[in-house]
Amino acid sequence: MAREVYELRVNYNSSLKRVNDLKDCLKIDFLLCEIQRLEEETNKEDFWLDNKKAKKILKQINKDRDNINLITRLDKWYSDIKELLDSNDQEMLEMADDELVKADELLEKMELEILLNGPFDSSHAILEIHPGAGGTESHDWADMLFRMYIRWCEKNNYKAEILDYLAGEEAGIKSVTFEVRGENTYGLLKGEKGVHRLVRISPFDASKRRHTSFASIDVSPKFEEDIEIEIKEEDLRIDTYRASGAGGQHINKTDSAVRITHLPTGIVVSCQNQRSQIQNKEYCMNMLKGKLYQKMLLEKKQELDKIKGENMANEWGSQIRSYIFCPYTMVKDHRSNYEVSDVKKVMDGDLDGFISAYLKMRD
Repeated sequence: MAREVYELRVNYNSSLKRVNDLKDCLKIDFLLCEIQRLEEETNKEDFWLDNKKAKKILKQINKDRDNINLITRLDKWYSDIKELLDSNDQEMLEMADDELVKADELLEKMELEILLNGPFDSSHAILEIHPGAGGTESHDWADMLFRMYIRWCEKNNYKAEILDYLAGEEAGIKSVTFEVRGENTYGLLKGEKGVHRLVRISPFDASKRRHTSFASIDVSPKFEEDIEIEIKEEDLRIDTYRASGAGGQHINKTDSAVRITHLPTGIVVSCQNQRSQIQNKEYCMNMLKGKLYQKMLLEKKQELDKIKGENMANEWGSQIRSYIFCPYTMVKDHRSNYEVSDVKKVMDGDLDGFISAYLKMRD
C-alpha cells in the first residue's frame, strides 16, 4: 500500500474539514433559496423580453445547481471512503487511497472556482505575448510560452483562437494575441500577467553559452456584452496591413488585418483572423472598449493592479516567474514561491499548480 493507515486517516479528516468549509463558503441553504427565486423569474411571461438578462439568470441557475450537485457528490464520495477506511481490510485500504486522491482532485477544483469571484473572472481571456530585448533568443522564448499556453488549453478542453500573429525574422514570434474561451478562463489566467524569465543554453549560440531571455504576458478579460463607453474617432489611429502567420484558414492574404491605437492611453489592439477588414475592425473595437472600460473601472476604485497589474519593465528583476533549464531544472513563481523541478512538464502545459498557488495567495 502506498500510504499508511494513519496517513490516510489524517488526509481524510483534513479533506472532510475542507468540504465543510466549502459548504460554509457556498452557503448551500442560500443557494437553494436563490435557485427557487430565479426559477420563479423564468416562469414570468415577460422573462424572454430581455434576452441578455434571461440568459444571465439561466447561467446562474445552472452554476448554482452544479455547485450543489458537486457538494452532494463529494459528501457521498467521502462517506464511501470512510467505510473503506473503517474496514481495516488491506485491499479496501488500498482502494481508499486511490479514491482519496481522486476525491481530493475534485475538491481542489471546487476550491479554486470559489476563489474566482472577481468582477471579470468568469469571462473569456485574451492573452498577448511579447518578447523582451534579445532578438532571436527572446523571440524563440515567446514562441515557447505560446506553445505552453496552447498545451494548457488542450489539457483543460479550452478553445484558443489566434487573433494576431507576427513571426520572428529567424525564429519564434515577435508578438501574438489569442483568445482563450471557456468558463473562468480569465480568472484562471489573470495571474500569468507579467514578465517570464528563461535561463538556458541557447540553441542559437555556436559557443553553447548560457543565456537569459525575457517575455511579457498581458492578460485581459473578453467582454461579451456591449459596453457603453465613448470612443472619439479623432482619438484613434487605424492601420491596416497584410495578415500572415498562424491565424488559420480564414486569414486573407490582403490588407485585411487591422491595428487600432488609442492615442490618449497608448492602448494598441490588433486582429487579423476574421474574414474581412470590417470584421477585424469590429473585433478590435470590442477589445479596445473592453480595455478602456476595465481601465476606467479600476482607476475609479484605485485597484488598477488587480486587473492590469503593475507596469513592469521586460527585463531582469521584474519577472514573476523563472524557468531554469541550466545548470539545474526548476520553474519558480516569485510571488507565491511555488516551484517544480520538471521544466518539461510545465512547458507541456502543466500550469495548474502555479495557477492554484497564485489564487490561494491572493485570497
